[in-house]
Amino acid sequence: MGSLRPWHIAVLVVVLVLLFGAKRLPDAARSLGRSLRIIKAETKGLVDDDKNLAEKADAQAAHRPLPPPAVDRDQVPPVTDPVHRVREN
Repeated sequence: MGSLRPWHIAVLVVVLVLLFGAKRLPDAARSLGRSLRIIKAETKGLVDDDKNLAEKADAQAAHRPLPPPAVDRDQVPPVTDPVHRVREN
């Protein structure tokens, strides 16, 4: 199950010849090939667009400034509010 045997392929060829006729089969195969080429080109274009967007994002990330360094709260003296000093006095 899952694999085509030679007699399966022969039956498919006979059915295709009966449905389309011997004269129309080359045209049908040609148009199928064109369609597959178009689909392949479009999918390649989409993949290239994704790569370009990723490269632009990486380039923008490289030019962003670094965030300020983290400050240890134990080493920073507390900020005193002048308004509270006046009220305390």
